[in-house]
Amino acid sequence: MQEPDAPSREPDERPPSELPTGQQPQRERLRGKRPRGKQPKGAQPPQAQQPPDAQPPDAQPPDTQPPNKQPMGAQPTGAQPMGAQPTGAQAPDTQQPIQLELLDPAQPGFNSRLLRYASELKSFSRRTFLIGAGASSALAADMIFTRHVQSERRSTKILAVGDDFADAYYPDSSWILFPGYKTSWEEAQWILNSLRGALNQRGQLAAVGYSNLGLDIDEVTAAVVLHIREKKLKRLFFYGHSFGGMVAIQVTARLRELHGVEVELIVLDSSPFSRGDVLDQSWFEGVVFLYESGFRIPTVLRGGYEFGERVVHKNERTWRQVWDQTLEQLSPIAPSSELVQSESAYIYHFIAERFVGQLGQARMAYIGNPRDDTVNYETARESWTRTFKDNMVSSDLRTEGARPPHASPQWNPFVYKPIVTSLQDEFFALPVGGQRALVY
Repeated sequence: MQEPDAPSREPDERPPSELPTGQQPQRERLRGKRPRGKQPKGAQPPQAQQPPDAQPPDAQPPDTQPPNKQPMGAQPTGAQPMGAQPTGAQAPDTQQPIQLELLDPAQPGFNSRLLRYASELKSFSRRTFLIGAGASSALAADMIFTRHVQSERRSTKILAVGDDFADAYYPDSSWILFPGYKTSWEEAQWILNSLRGALNQRGQLAAVGYSNLGLDIDEVTAAVVLHIREKKLKRLFFYGHSFGGMVAIQVTARLRELHGVEVELIVLDSSPFSRGDVLDQSWFEGVVFLYESGFRIPTVLRGGYEFGERVVHKNERTWRQVWDQTLEQLSPIAPSSELVQSESAYIYHFIAERFVGQLGQARMAYIGNPRDDTVNYETARESWTRTFKDNMVSSDLRTEGARPPHASPQWNPFVYKPIVTSLQDEFFALPVGGQRALVY
């Protein structure tokens, strides 16, 4: 017995696929939606009852229905799985790549999309951000340190190396090191520390730190005079490391001429007598030409060339020495290109004969290595000995076995210390009492 307002209808025994579109069960018409409950066979859900000639808005025309018959509830042939995107259909807006118009704040959903993209950016770039931030901090610290170092080295200074024994027993005597070509302040102090056991037997230890603005002999002489007055020194011993021997000769002459200060000993360690003793003439002359033309060679370019030179002459040094020297010359503490080029110009124009007869009673000793590939040992030694025959007291001591063979006491103290000790004992013997040497 049905309600009066509910129209009666005989059940249709035809398969659902042959029924008119408006009479098909909801499961057939709305693919991907599952009926809430199981309905009796042939019964229509209340919300799906429509006039026979009406079609739901999302239904397709009858001629587009597949011709093959499928059992009720079976997946049609070629159909996509439930919830999958149909083949050839365009994905929803949320699946599309980011378009410029979506970034317009006036468009709907801008804030939500922006937050989603920001969240994705945070998830994959945290490590990259931390690495970049760390690298930037390191670079900034390096720049600050470099600026501080460069500002500290704009003038020539005397670098004292403390030694309790020498300070106590030789308060008025000092060794002063004149560093060689491209030698930094730190390497100069390293040389003194390497020779400490020999040098401190006659005096305190100090080294000249050349200004990064360029080599200036007047400035070097003034710094030495100030050091002598501050320390109240009466005895001076000069150690000329490589080209530093040239500087030591000129400063000795100026101290005697302008200030009446005498130097007792000048050690020339592989020092060239003139530019003709430098073996790498092409590089040497090129650096001088560029310097006098006003061009300053970038530090990185200079470091790269010198690294290649060390590799070519690998037989002169170990791989550790190659690595350490390269890092030092590329570091903020390395001598500036302007200083290196000014040192080259000084060597190029140096004339030793000008100082003959101006060294007073200073004694000179030349030491070197016949295997030297930087300075011609034979010609340099012969020229110094012949020109300063009145001052030269020793020219036969050799640093054989040292690597590299050119002026390397910091790398080979076991070779150099016995030589320095023998020179001091021979020409500056300590006072003796009975059978024991007494240090005053």
